Amino acid sequence: MKTSLILAATLLAASSYAERLTLNGAGASFPAPVYQQWTYAYTADELGAAINYQSVGSGAGINQIKAGTIDFAGSDAPLTPPQCDESGLVQIPMLTGAVVPIVNLPRLKDAQLKLSNATLSAIFLGEITNWNDPRIAAENPDVKLPKTLPITVVHRSDSSGTTNIFTSYLANVSTKWKEKIGAGSNVKWPVGIGGQKNPGVCNTVSRIRGAIGYTEYTYALEAQLATVQLCDAQGKYHTAQAPFWPILGTTYILFRKDMDTERCEALKAYLRWCFKKGDSQAITLHYTPLPEPVKAQVLRDVLK
Repeated sequence: MKTSLILAATLLAASSYAERLTLNGAGASFPAPVYQQWTYAYTADELGAAINYQSVGSGAGINQIKAGTIDFAGSDAPLTPPQCDESGLVQIPMLTGAVVPIVNLPRLKDAQLKLSNATLSAIFLGEITNWNDPRIAAENPDVKLPKTLPITVVHRSDSSGTTNIFTSYLANVSTKWKEKIGAGSNVKWPVGIGGQKNPGVCNTVSRIRGAIGYTEYTYALEAQLATVQLCDAQGKYHTAQAPFWPILGTTYILFRKDMDTERCEALKAYLRWCFKKGDSQAITLHYTPLPEPVKAQVLRDVLK
C-alpha cells in the first residue's frame, strides 16, 4: 500500500512538472552563468514556470523580443526609453558584472600584466603590435615579456552587450578611440579576429599565443585565462577582484508590454524570486547584485 502511494505521488509530481508553463528567453552571454544558476534554483525552489534561457548575444536577443518569438530577452546594451516605447518593451536592470581584458602569454600569471588606458586602447587600435613594445615594457618592468611575439586582438563577431561595455570604456578613456571607433554593440574593429559570444572569445584567446581579448569575468575564470590589471583615473592599478574595477556593466531583462497575462505574471514571479533570493548565486559567480533601493524600486514599479 505504501509503495503504491509513493508511486502515485511521484507520478503526480512528474505530471505537475510536465504541465508547467515554460518561458523562453534569449540574449546576452554576459549574464548567462548566473541566469543558469537562477533558473536551476528557481525550478527546485518554486512551483512556478519552467525557465529556459539561450545565450545567443544581446543583439540577437533584442531582435527576438522585438519580433515576439521569445518571452524575455537579456541585454547588456540597454535600449533608450524612446526605443523601448517604440518597440512596446519593458526594460529592467538585473545585476552588474565586470568585463576584463584576457591574455595568452607564456609564463604569465593571472593579474600580473599591467596596462594603462593609453596602452590598452593603442593595442586594440592596432598601434601596438608586438608584446615587446617599449610602452608595455615600461609598465611591466618585473614581467618577462616575449621578444618577438605578435599581438593578436580578439573581439566579438556578433552584436554584443559585452562589446558595448568594453568599447564604451575605451571611448571614455581614449579620445582617439572615441573619434575613430566609438562605442556600441557593433563597431568597426581596426584590427583583430572575431569570436562568437563570450565563450568564443575565450576559446580563441586560449588557442593563440600572444592573443588579447575581453570577456565577462566569470568566463575568464572558467577558461583559466590570465586577466590584466587596469588603472583608474588616478593612475592606480586594480585587479578584477577589487571593488574599484573600472570596466563594469549592468545587464537588463526586456519583455513585451503586450505579453499574455498568464505568461507575464509567471515571468514577474521568476524575476521577483531573482531579486529576493538570487544574490548568493550572483556573488559566488563574481557578479554584483543591484543595490537594495534599486531592487525595491523595480519590485514596486514593475514587478508588483
